[in-house]
Amino acid sequence: MYSSRDDAAGGAGSASDVERVVSLAPSATATVAAMGGRDLLVGVTTHCPLDRTVVGGWLNPDYDRLADLDPDLVCTADALQADVRDELAARGYDVCHVEPDRLDAVVDSFATLGRAVGRPEAGERLADEARRRIDAVRDRVPGRSDGEQGGDDARPVVYCEEWGDPPMAAGNWVPEVVAAAGGSYPFWDPGERSREVTREQVEAADPTHVIVHHCGHGDRADPDILADRGWDLDASVHVLDDDLLNQPSPRLLDGVETLAELFHGDN
Repeated sequence: MYSSRDDAAGGAGSASDVERVVSLAPSATATVAAMGGRDLLVGVTTHCPLDRTVVGGWLNPDYDRLADLDPDLVCTADALQADVRDELAARGYDVCHVEPDRLDAVVDSFATLGRAVGRPEAGERLADEARRRIDAVRDRVPGRSDGEQGGDDARPVVYCEEWGDPPMAAGNWVPEVVAAAGGSYPFWDPGERSREVTREQVEAADPTHVIVHHCGHGDRADPDILADRGWDLDASVHVLDDDLLNQPSPRLLDGVETLAELFHGDN
């Protein structure tokens, strides 16, 4: 994770002076709002469901509109926004940028954002609550509960599809989310980026559950997409709001709990 407030190359502002925040990442918007910081947010992207001034898209912000808002801090996230982060820094903005790729790093980023916006106690509380919720799920699902791959026969095999054309199996924190929810994810290791997967790989894994969470589609992805491809799977197909698995914010905790209910609802 990176925050210009903690980096010698970053801005000189103090987090205690932050009163106006522009969030260029939906995950940052959701996280700041969850820690009670809605009042700080003066600008967001078109992808953020918050009634604030829209300053463009995730990867193509309108820098003139952003300047009009005169923010004390701009939030970005993910390696895909590294160029945006660098451009903001070059324009003299204080930037809080996080790049979590594992579940623990997502939770730690809540505290990082809390410190950056001048609400360190709220950020720590949000992180502590997230850890409690994850531990509560791990404690009640069958099999191994330490977040690693494998486990006993009570843990169903799960395929999570982040994108449909071409089909991409989810990576990053998703393998750990599936494991925490009591499933087995035989595709990528935790921390690996999402990438294209073949029909043969998915059929060989013989998943019990298929989770369709196509990025940017909300809960509107087509549940028949795998059958339409002719993939030979004997699996329950679930369409989830993509924020539940794709967004490194407190929504991810809802995703852990939702998956646990799908896999082990009778436990």
